[in-house]
Amino acid sequence: MATPYTGDRVLGTNTDISESFAKQLTDLPAELLEHILCFPVLNHIDISNVSCTCKRLHDVCHGRGKVWAHQYKLRWPRLQRFYRHNESYDWLKEFKSRDVVGQQIRRTVESISKRFFTEVPCVGQVLGDSFAEIESLGAPEHFCEDELLGILNSEKRKSLTLKYYAKKILYFLRQQNILRNLKVFFERLPEQQSALEGAVLVDQYCNPLTDFTLESISAQIEEITDKVKKHLRVKNATHPILRASQGDCFVLEDLEFQRQVMCALNAVLYDQLQYKGNERDYYNPLNSYIHQVLVRRTGIPISLSVLYMTLARKLGVPLEPVNFPNHFLLRWCQNQSRSGDIYDYVYIDAFGNGKQLAAKECEYLIRHQVTADYYSAISTSELLLRMVGNLLNIGKRGEGNEKSYQLLRDSLDLYLTINPDNVQYLLLQARLYFHLGIWPEKVLDILQHIQALDPSQHGAVGYLVQHTLEHIQHKRHPEEPEVKRRSAPEHRDVQYSVGLVMKHKRSGYNCVIYGWDPKCTMSQEWINTMRVHQLSKGADQPFYNVLVQDGTCRYAAQENLEPHSAPLEIAHPEVGRYFSEFSETHYIANEELQARYPEDMCKTHRTVEELYHGLNPNSGQASEPTANFQDHDLLDP
Repeated sequence: MATPYTGDRVLGTNTDISESFAKQLTDLPAELLEHILCFPVLNHIDISNVSCTCKRLHDVCHGRGKVWAHQYKLRWPRLQRFYRHNESYDWLKEFKSRDVVGQQIRRTVESISKRFFTEVPCVGQVLGDSFAEIESLGAPEHFCEDELLGILNSEKRKSLTLKYYAKKILYFLRQQNILRNLKVFFERLPEQQSALEGAVLVDQYCNPLTDFTLESISAQIEEITDKVKKHLRVKNATHPILRASQGDCFVLEDLEFQRQVMCALNAVLYDQLQYKGNERDYYNPLNSYIHQVLVRRTGIPISLSVLYMTLARKLGVPLEPVNFPNHFLLRWCQNQSRSGDIYDYVYIDAFGNGKQLAAKECEYLIRHQVTADYYSAISTSELLLRMVGNLLNIGKRGEGNEKSYQLLRDSLDLYLTINPDNVQYLLLQARLYFHLGIWPEKVLDILQHIQALDPSQHGAVGYLVQHTLEHIQHKRHPEEPEVKRRSAPEHRDVQYSVGLVMKHKRSGYNCVIYGWDPKCTMSQEWINTMRVHQLSKGADQPFYNVLVQDGTCRYAAQENLEPHSAPLEIAHPEVGRYFSEFSETHYIANEELQARYPEDMCKTHRTVEELYHGLNPNSGQASEPTANFQDHDLLDP
């Protein structure tokens, strides 16, 4: 007979297995019991309770057995790739550890909105303390990432604020990991630094939420290599590169064989696969990201050169990168002794369909003469500096919106990881953080480093130090946020409330209200620029802060807004900062926004009931974001 087991419950709470049923179970063989307890209808709480029923079932549910292995796989399927199939694990211990980490991360994410709602919503500033909290758990990084992905993949229209900050933490965590990988990359010997791997790391740092790896990129390049070999086989079935095994480091010695490879490479890459230089949208940052170059089959000289050089080297042709001004090139040596004479090389324009140029013909690309130094080969670190420098310049050219600021921040981080003592870019980084009002303590660290490197920067450093210290002091004594009650006499003209989905009468855009003022609070300069005086009620009417479907943030006059006839989701990146849920016809403000506008949700519910009673809940359709959040562009009164 089964004897009751008095051990502690593992993770369970209330569910009990009847004693008679337990007696029947214990008569079955262990393998059959394991099979039964791995049925999908049983969750970890059920298994925990079963294991507490008697010693027999407790032994069947031991930590290294199939039952807890099945529960772990059922609960966290994404984590299976981190475990080797031929090794033994204490699955109950792994389950407990992952569960504890998940609870702690969820608490951390939930706390962020309360702590940072009033601050500028930038990744580093929001997550400095939170990242330290997560690191202090001492948990495997993939546990943390899996919990964050679980939050992001939860029910689409709910937990928007939780998802908003989970996304920021995931962005931050992945970037920290990529920075560590990049530092390890640069600790290798120069000949062990692959340009492709470096380009992938740069790409991953700027796009940490996009899932691609060096392995996935290499697999795509291997497919192109196979196409080149297939093309080459038609032209010369006895070519020596066709006998090389995949992965071999094979260098062709004969220049004629190299030339045949180059012809085949050009035919496949440019004629068959239609890769091309992006002349029409040259300054699009996607041109610099290697995974996007492969997807879109377009790029700029340096990204196409990395692809071309990687393919050529895999096919036995040792090309070298050339830091030619305004137009990155590759060079192909025509002399076995590899002299320093620039005329011993053919120069390849990967941006121009692989065209081969003599030394002086390269000057026609940029329309001016250059010295011989510009024809020299460069190292992988120099190549990556130029690639990151391109991204940095694109960030500088941006429109002052969040996306351009993020690109500028990311490219500065990368540049200073490669070249940490560049005073010019250190000062730019300090000014950027100061301008955005984020990470004042980090600004002071940067300024101290600049002062040590170049004392002549004392004037610029001193100014920033003084104002940064003032900012830190202000943060220690923050002003209480204004609470706006609709019942106040001065707010009697405010017709709409936060959470309502609206349409702009003149511009036609769709938006959601996240704040309001009884009268226009913008500067006189803005009022004049936006021609507010041409409105029938001018500036003396309620104005609303709205998140617009195109990703912008605007300040709209009441007379120009009307409730949307068929409310739809507003695909704006900042929606989660203010709202916790989209409820078919309107947004529900999160706790922080409700504290600012304590009477608005009641008004929103009344308005929705009046306007949309009986509205088909499927009438509002989500749509994709089409532009970037413009934090400082408050448009269209």
